[in-house]
Amino acid sequence: MSERIEDHMILTPPAGARVKFTFGGRELEALDGEMISTALFANGVKIFSRHHRDGSPQGIFCANGQCAQCSVLADGISVKSCVTPVRAGMKVEELRGVPGLPPAVCVQDAGRIEELETDALIIGGGPSGLAAAIELGKLNVPTIIVDDKHKLGGKLVLQTHKFFGSVEDCYAGTRGIDIADKLTDQLKEYPSVKVWLNSSCVAVFSDKKAGVVRDGTYCLVKPKAIVTAAGAREKSLPFPGNTLPGVYGAGAFQTLVNRDLVRPSKKLFIVGGGNVGLIAAYHAMQAGIKVVGLIEAQERCGGYKVHEDKIRRLGVPVYTRHTILRAEGKEELERVTIAQVDDRFRPLPGTEKTFEADTLLIAVGLNSINEFHQQALAFGMNAFVCGDAEEIAEASAAMFSGKITAHKVLKSLGVMAGPVPAFWYEKLETLKSRPGPTGAVKERDHDRKVYPVLHCRQEIPCNPCATSCPKKSIKIPVGNIMAAPKFEGECIGCFKCLVICPGLAITIVDRRKDEKVPTVAVPFEIGRGAVKKGDELELTDWEGCPLGKAGIVDIRDFKADSTLILQLAVDGAIADKVAGVRLYAEEKPGKHAVTKDSPDDTVICRCERVTLGEIRRALRSGMRDLNQLKAVTRAGMGACGSKTCNSLILSVCRAEGVKPEELTPMTQRPLLMETELGTFANIKCRTAMEEKAGWSGF
Repeated sequence: MSERIEDHMILTPPAGARVKFTFGGRELEALDGEMISTALFANGVKIFSRHHRDGSPQGIFCANGQCAQCSVLADGISVKSCVTPVRAGMKVEELRGVPGLPPAVCVQDAGRIEELETDALIIGGGPSGLAAAIELGKLNVPTIIVDDKHKLGGKLVLQTHKFFGSVEDCYAGTRGIDIADKLTDQLKEYPSVKVWLNSSCVAVFSDKKAGVVRDGTYCLVKPKAIVTAAGAREKSLPFPGNTLPGVYGAGAFQTLVNRDLVRPSKKLFIVGGGNVGLIAAYHAMQAGIKVVGLIEAQERCGGYKVHEDKIRRLGVPVYTRHTILRAEGKEELERVTIAQVDDRFRPLPGTEKTFEADTLLIAVGLNSINEFHQQALAFGMNAFVCGDAEEIAEASAAMFSGKITAHKVLKSLGVMAGPVPAFWYEKLETLKSRPGPTGAVKERDHDRKVYPVLHCRQEIPCNPCATSCPKKSIKIPVGNIMAAPKFEGECIGCFKCLVICPGLAITIVDRRKDEKVPTVAVPFEIGRGAVKKGDELELTDWEGCPLGKAGIVDIRDFKADSTLILQLAVDGAIADKVAGVRLYAEEKPGKHAVTKDSPDDTVICRCERVTLGEIRRALRSGMRDLNQLKAVTRAGMGACGSKTCNSLILSVCRAEGVKPEELTPMTQRPLLMETELGTFANIKCRTAMEEKAGWSGF
């Protein structure tokens, strides 16, 4: 059965030719050119391989080429399925054990290595890289921007929600997918910027050159300035069952759901109450996936409260002061067990709750991809860094960070004189700001018949509502977009503020026809078929508490904004409190099964399946050199080059009382991306299978 999403409120299902391929001898159908992992998920396949150490099932984790957990055999060659496209007739198999080298039947002579020079080389085409490239293009600076995807935008292409921040500085009120298109179109205006898609920077060298693989061909680029805008990779989390197929990162989930329109889950549980986890829950509901619950270890979620409130209103339970105990399943994830934690984040016995789920998203933060920058600095290059590669923040901040970094580059090249304006840094700090305090609910202090109710009471950087109001009746103090908005003036009921609000945190009450039973206009983005006129829905306040029921008297469809407005006939006494509607009943936990799993069995290094117990024993023996730890346990020796386990190993060291200054860090591999050796001589090889298929080679 196909798991493709055919109907989505925001997105249009991809079109294209269908091709046949096989997996484990079974013929399957895919969209020509989509990633193998996507095609497998579309066909209901979640187990991609078996680990060579113990035969355990392997699925995806990052879906971004950073780890190697999704590896398969494609026409006899081990590849990462999340970054390898399907071809017609491709033979895909589970990777079992350590793959052998297939015999090459055709080897071409080594090709010429092209060497280029440019003023600026930007690694990464996400929001910060695009913003930097645009600024450089404005002054006609020869620039190359390199990105490993087929489309610019980075994580923006996964974001279907509207962005917070400033309308004038970072397109606040616009969906991430549309911001990606806007930035890409803007970049096209500057011919001095060359865009290299499907290209990866694999290393920087001591002779101040960068090695780039562009559409399978290797070249060397010598820039006068190099900018790392490579973004971030997701953190993992140690707990029993953390490598089961079905346990993976929120970014991987958004890739499948929002980029590829594949429904990878039916019942989803989320670990992490930052913006990434909260947004992933909302995206899941837009894709028709049941969100069983979300947990956060802190007393309150760290993400924007409006993100939390909108999923609570729809019926998703949020468990704060909870942690994940274990994930369980025979071959794939079947259930998760959580528990409350004390002030030191230790699980409290007797508070366990178990839920059935086929997918567990880990959204516990990001690590900067800054290895290129560190190597460039070590080799004395004119190196700069921006966006998440410099500091983890929202994409709105990343755009402004890229703009600032471009001006630093311009100064270093002698194109511009003088420092970056101080107020730019002030704006950047505002856009990076953590959520501030949340104000109390205030009673209405006017007698207008039609008016907006602003359910956004937390201090966050955002101003689209004030910018969109044609009467300028929604006020935010000048120069302080962190302040919560206020309504002061006249409302004409145009719905502009309601439609543009990124947090879906504005309703409009209309008492003009009936004071006792006014209509309340509520924004809705879950799906056009989810509700209809005449339906009676459960009402909720701004934090998701029930308020009774009301019927839908009309539905307005703002197609240009992909937003519905539900107009509900509501008891006048509660009209100002209504903030949303509940669609889903809360999932109740099942019976908790007592298990005897040991925390020492938790996998820390996914590639080599090195456990917590093995690392603890090494540290307790006095080992402090992480290179020695790597040699003894194989932790960090796998295909990902310790990208996913290094931060976990460091957290184990902290837990064992080992101070950072006692440690010798792991030596960084010279190549930052896995690259076939023949690539460096531009040699093309083919296996017997590829020769038969007439394919040109990897």
